[in-house]
Amino acid sequence: LTLMYFSPYFQLDTVYDVMLNISLLIALLGGVVFIVSFAGCVGALRENTCLLKFYSLCLLILFLVEMGGAVCGFVFPRSLHGLLELSFTERVVHAYRDDPDLQNFIDFAQSDFHCCGLTSDGYMDWSKNEYFNCSSPSVERCGVPFSCCINATDISSGLVNIMCGYGVQNYPVAEASKRVWTSGCIEIVRAWAERNLYTIASVALAVALAQLFVIYLAKTLEGQIELQKARYMANMKQGHIGRLPRRVPASAAVAGASHGTRTRAPRTPHVIQLPQTKR
Repeated sequence: LTLMYFSPYFQLDTVYDVMLNISLLIALLGGVVFIVSFAGCVGALRENTCLLKFYSLCLLILFLVEMGGAVCGFVFPRSLHGLLELSFTERVVHAYRDDPDLQNFIDFAQSDFHCCGLTSDGYMDWSKNEYFNCSSPSVERCGVPFSCCINATDISSGLVNIMCGYGVQNYPVAEASKRVWTSGCIEIVRAWAERNLYTIASVALAVALAQLFVIYLAKTLEGQIELQKARYMANMKQGHIGRLPRRVPASAAVAGASHGTRTRAPRTPHVIQLPQTKR
């Protein structure tokens, strides 16, 4: 329903459009995190087992998705690499100038990871963009974004030279490598992940253990609440809880009085006064 509501504003036709819309993706993730966290907090404060079950179930699903993604990444690295190239290359390159948030993200990734494009074709991927295609009438034809340049910032002035990548597609790899990064970002990121494999695995393991610990706490609290409810219901059935003192009806009190059970007032002691003698 949320995607249907926002689709006229963000031009959402496929799932890839949602994944490539950075602002909408962050908003959706933030909403999911808020709902799950709110359910866990309120469930713990109000001792609501339904909210606690929902909270632990969401964490379990997230844990299984993370484990599945990690297993697929380690067991089928080449297949995952090919799937990413096939699914995102044309969409990311084509939407570079259409979405400012996506453009900033691509520029950040290319400048920080020292890459250009996504696939093994590297900088030639930008020929699929209508602005950088060699058939375009724009001054950017046969070029690449400035974030692909090795020295995009002028040392003397400190300004970014946005024209540093113009005409690079006309050069062979050996000549283009002197001006821009020529390797695709997917391959560069994969190589970076292999170099930092132990660090990534340690962080992922810590996050997974934290999730399992939180799930354990939620299920423990849920079990304690269920146990207290069971004890309360058992005491209710046995009549130890909720029994009020029995009141004697007025008719019974009158009947008891007629059978000689009327209470008598205590008698006052009789004081004998002695006559006073005159001295």
